[in-house]
Amino acid sequence: MSEHHIRNVLEAAMLAAGKPMAASELAQLFDEDGRPDKTAISAALSELAAHYADRAIELKETASGWRIQVRTNYACEIGRLWPERPQKYSRALLETLALIAYRQPTTRAEIESVRGVAVNPNIVKTLMEREWVRVVGHRDVPGHPELLGTTKSFLDYFGLHSIDELPPLAELKAMVDLNPQLDLPVADELARIAEPEAAQADVVDASAAVDTIEAVDAKV
Repeated sequence: MSEHHIRNVLEAAMLAAGKPMAASELAQLFDEDGRPDKTAISAALSELAAHYADRAIELKETASGWRIQVRTNYACEIGRLWPERPQKYSRALLETLALIAYRQPTTRAEIESVRGVAVNPNIVKTLMEREWVRVVGHRDVPGHPELLGTTKSFLDYFGLHSIDELPPLAELKAMVDLNPQLDLPVADELARIAEPEAAQADVVDASAAVDTIEAVDAKV
């Protein structure tokens, strides 16, 4: 089997899948008797990434695997494919998500101690329904409160391979302070690294992002 054929199959699969694909899933696309090994798959992915170097699309590895996506530079124009007004997140929801992302695992009580107000159960419910947040355990204290953490879906949505790729809070706050007049995509508030996906998703006011970052930065 030629390297060209392997590369073409991987490219077609990632375009058709509509979700990130792990290297092991990509390997299963080939007949067992001629299936490329891990090294061949990795080499084909590297060749694809190089092939897209000067194009509007890129190969991106997220927590769940590999996907082909639009580059950040073109998110504004591509976002016009979805002209309907997207739903906006509340400041409270964004603050809660930011605190969970940066302080995980954390409890609702710990989130409330930072924000100074009770966590609305509907906020956590919404984050769980979006599969961005899940219960990862229980704190070993009286009452055994739930510990909340982010999920692979959260990482995939924001184009992250691991939680370690979240930018430092100081860097994130400075970036938003430079653009307070913009209505930024959700990915801009938390990481500014997933605009291609956020271009067709939900947005939130930049002022809420600034307040969120300040709240987290003051406590972390």
